[in-house]
Amino acid sequence: MAETPHFLDTSGLNCPLPVLKARKALKSLKEGERLRVIATDPASVIDFRHFCHVSGYILEKETKTDTEFEYIIVKTTAPAS
Repeated sequence: MAETPHFLDTSGLNCPLPVLKARKALKSLKEGERLRVIATDPASVIDFRHFCHVSGYILEKETKTDTEFEYIIVKTTAPAS
């Protein structure tokens, strides 16, 4: 079973703030740790998919309810630039 992820609530924030806050939070995590992010901005779906793709992090889970979006991101070693 996966460990309980770290948590970040970005409710009420609009693009690009949810991703910027998640990037900052991920810097303090160790490789393999998870970050659970809650967002309310509909654009966050595109933003988090793109962020994980370019950063090399794993978007392990993405769920949507009527009012919010939840993302589970696994920190991996970022690819060399």
